[in-house]
Amino acid sequence: MQPPEAGVVLVRHGELGVKSEQVRRKMEGRLAENLRAMLDSRGLSADIERRRNRLFVHTDDADAAADAAADTFGVVSASPAVTVEPTLDAIETALAAAAESHHDGGSFAVDATRAGPSDAHPFASTDIESEGGAAVWAAIESLGHEPEVDLDDPEFRLFVECRREAAYVFLEKRAGPGGLPLGTQRPVVALISGGIDSPVAAWKLMARGCPVVPVYVDLGDYGGPDHRARARATVETLAGYAPGEAMALHVVDAGAVVADLETGMGDLRMLALRRYMLATAEAVAESEGAVGVVTGEAIGQKSSQTSANLAVTDPATSLPVHRPLVATDKSEITQLARHIGTFEDATVDTGCNRVAPELPETNADIETVRAAEPDDLFERARACAAERSVVPIER
Repeated sequence: MQPPEAGVVLVRHGELGVKSEQVRRKMEGRLAENLRAMLDSRGLSADIERRRNRLFVHTDDADAAADAAADTFGVVSASPAVTVEPTLDAIETALAAAAESHHDGGSFAVDATRAGPSDAHPFASTDIESEGGAAVWAAIESLGHEPEVDLDDPEFRLFVECRREAAYVFLEKRAGPGGLPLGTQRPVVALISGGIDSPVAAWKLMARGCPVVPVYVDLGDYGGPDHRARARATVETLAGYAPGEAMALHVVDAGAVVADLETGMGDLRMLALRRYMLATAEAVAESEGAVGVVTGEAIGQKSSQTSANLAVTDPATSLPVHRPLVATDKSEITQLARHIGTFEDATVDTGCNRVAPELPETNADIETVRAAEPDDLFERARACAAERSVVPIER
């Protein structure tokens, strides 16, 4: 929802404001670059203006530009707004016009902030709220509606941000992903199964500034082309959040290894497979300059993800294993998957369930697993990683 003649988007960030001056400016610059890439990827013409703790996107399509900003990592919220002179008269006129265009009944409130020194304006934010509220009241009456003010929980809220050089009137704050601008941290390898959890975990690391190198471990007869296609589809969705980054899906053929583990590891085979995957991810990370691995694991969600079994799988790599979903309920993960757009392409059985034994081990110790797994498991992981195929992701 936007006021009449909206021509700018107010873009807010959060954590960047508490960084040191040098780091903040660098991160704000990266955020502006990423926002420019997002706008360009959607064919939107706009000029980006940087000010301290704010980006302003000047555009003829404020609604679409606000949507683009709300999909950009590091953005807390975005508001399509109309720009007016920083005077009470101009603000009141814009508030009245917004009310006339969008109020369809119910209570209202005006929420105003004023930036700058105390002498920047001959009025305070409370004056904007009271005088602006009176203008909105009159506009609602002109529509034939019954005005009602509710400062705590209004059905219709109007916002004003008044600065020394201009005032901005807007009707909503579209939530963004928050976090840090993508590219402000070193890359990590993301083990992508094509299921619901792993793309969400990768997205959350991207929201912390980490570019991801997606790796799909092909399970051979236990997977199949449809599973690989689903993994690729989720990576294509993730790539839409990173238009300024080159992204490719690294596909590792693990069919022969999985067949050997299935016949020779009994109830420990899922743990050996997870260790193999982590070793594979580490090998890919070495060649791609990545400094960690991200997985979609959550404690207790599967047999291989009990707290005891995670202690067995982690030593397979010297890299940190990031598990942003580790204490998250499945319902929350599914909700986020729907929100970011990966859910529909992630609802196919990824094959691991067919590898798992009927009664898998849930409380393993590392010595037992090491003694049972093939001596050359990690060597095979490195060899498979070296022979992986790399599939470019087209946007």
